[in-house]
Amino acid sequence: MLLTIDIGNTRIKCAVFECDKILFKESFVRNDAEKKIKEIFYNFPEIVNSISSSVGNLDKETFSLIEKHSNLTVVSNQTRMPFQNKYSTPNTLGVDRMVLTAGASIKYPKKNCLIIDAGTCVTYDFIDENNNYLGGAISPGIKLRYDSLHNYTAKLPLLEKKHPNNFVGNSTDEAIHSGVINGVINEIEGFASQYFLKYEDLTVILTGGDAEFLAKRLKSTIFANSNFLLESLNLLFTYVQRKND
Repeated sequence: MLLTIDIGNTRIKCAVFECDKILFKESFVRNDAEKKIKEIFYNFPEIVNSISSSVGNLDKETFSLIEKHSNLTVVSNQTRMPFQNKYSTPNTLGVDRMVLTAGASIKYPKKNCLIIDAGTCVTYDFIDENNNYLGGAISPGIKLRYDSLHNYTAKLPLLEKKHPNNFVGNSTDEAIHSGVINGVINEIEGFASQYFLKYEDLTVILTGGDAEFLAKRLKSTIFANSNFLLESLNLLFTYVQRKND
């Protein structure tokens, strides 16, 4: 069994895989990491290997715990990837974006793929049919947009995400919901449309913590898969193991 660990900016997501099947998954805040990971190893003693990608920090004690119970692979810019990295600053490319691109490269070979990760930030990553990673875009995620409106204005309230009742917000709260949610949706639709114009045979994958929330409102042909990063870690681990054999 394999434990995959995605250490994000706000939450940590874990999944236990047997081959390509998810047996268990859980998401939790960083303060609960040591407790939750202990429980995973207790409930799944058959875990032999683990793989992690990180854009946030995890304390040394928790990493030591993972290494004690499994053979840990930490994804970095030095990890062998199943694609050609054409980014002009490859050493600054986020590990999460590399993992998502690796997953798309393995799962959708010889296809143009746009991977949209709707989390703390909304990231766009494109790999072409020749297996070249060309780059993408980064913009603020839903929570960042709500937070910014509250933190950088004098009177706008801090709201939790909610689908607007109407495109035309008839109150301050509804206007904020319309601006944030419709803004993100129109951004995603706009980016996807630009790529579709240039690459007719295009596969678009939407993932991240807000994927399911947004998927209901999107009109483009987009595959929503909130587990795609965890699945990509599983695929990347298998790829690296084969290359090292």
